[in-house]
Amino acid sequence: MRVVIAAAAASSGMSGIQRHAFNLVRCLLQQSAVSAVHLVIAPWQRRLVQSQSLYTDPRFTMQVAEMGRGSVGRNTWYYSRLPRLAGSLEADIVHFSYPVPINKGAYACPTVVTLHDLYPYEIPLNFGFPKFIFNRFVLQQCLRSIDAIACVSDATNMRLRQYAPPATWGKSLRIYNCVEPARPAGGDDAAPVGRGDPFLLCVAQHRRNKNIPLLIRLFDHLVRNEKLPRKMNLFIVGMRGPETPRIRKLIAELRLSHRVLLLEGLSEAQLHWCYAHCAALIAPSSTEGFGLPVAEGLLVGCRVVCSDIQAFREIGNGHCRFASLRGESERGLADAIVTALALPVPPPVSLPHLSASVLAEQYLALYRRLLAPATFSQGAAVSGQLHATPERQAP
Repeated sequence: MRVVIAAAAASSGMSGIQRHAFNLVRCLLQQSAVSAVHLVIAPWQRRLVQSQSLYTDPRFTMQVAEMGRGSVGRNTWYYSRLPRLAGSLEADIVHFSYPVPINKGAYACPTVVTLHDLYPYEIPLNFGFPKFIFNRFVLQQCLRSIDAIACVSDATNMRLRQYAPPATWGKSLRIYNCVEPARPAGGDDAAPVGRGDPFLLCVAQHRRNKNIPLLIRLFDHLVRNEKLPRKMNLFIVGMRGPETPRIRKLIAELRLSHRVLLLEGLSEAQLHWCYAHCAALIAPSSTEGFGLPVAEGLLVGCRVVCSDIQAFREIGNGHCRFASLRGESERGLADAIVTALALPVPPPVSLPHLSASVLAEQYLALYRRLLAPATFSQGAAVSGQLHATPERQAP
């Protein structure tokens, strides 16, 4: 089975979409029935892919596709040129790592999309006006045209039924994001900053639904009322986004620049160090499709305080301290953080249903169902029969 994973995106840095694509590659390469995995990226993503441990398997090939970096250039490439690339690679399955425009009639094989969230409907301010209108159009066009929709959680699958037409419901199923324990970071050499003070950790892109300003105000309240340990800091790890100016302005107004650090571009080792050394992981989102930081924090053994939303309950029920964002949300979150910090550090939590081995079987079952009764070669995965180059320039 030959699988093309389309992962070209605007950012050159690590995001949830890129991490999903890389983890999908790792999942599929665990299966002997998969003879080739082609990861299609944009030129500005090349260095990011090269930093991952994907080249060790001869069945993996990175395809670098020339395209415009703006949304028009990327979406035009997805609609008009990716079908030709998939055909030249003799793909049995094309898997889109997020919703993009689909030229359904141009594909000779089944297509799958991973649906992370319904943000264009749930929280349009993440995109601004009028961009969210375009995002809604692309989302609906993709969902209508695709052969299968892999929702990353039951929460996302439920919201699909709220915002998408009934004709799409029968194409959807839940396949979780892959989250596995990271390798130890190798001591303080992996620390992103040279400070030994305790810190709270928030891993979130600067978007409206992440509620980062709320967390900063809450942190300021706890500091001023001496409810946090002395010298406690706040690390916010994530890509810049629409909320970045507002976040920076708030930090300056509260005079917290020496205690609130905005970090981005961290390596996997540095991010793991943050999880392993934080006093607590805080996730105050108003809505999420999955909640990757919550899962990663539990696997490391973090104290986790998060908003009481369905996606977080689905991952961390019984392991996290939840706080409602309704009513006096700052007070509820403040009490939850103070209570969590008074408790012993918990042991790592096992999440086998998010492991690569389990999810690989689920992806393969989906692909086989889409391909039946079509046939595909299962013999090319035999060692020595596939001779893929480590990187190719897409036509």
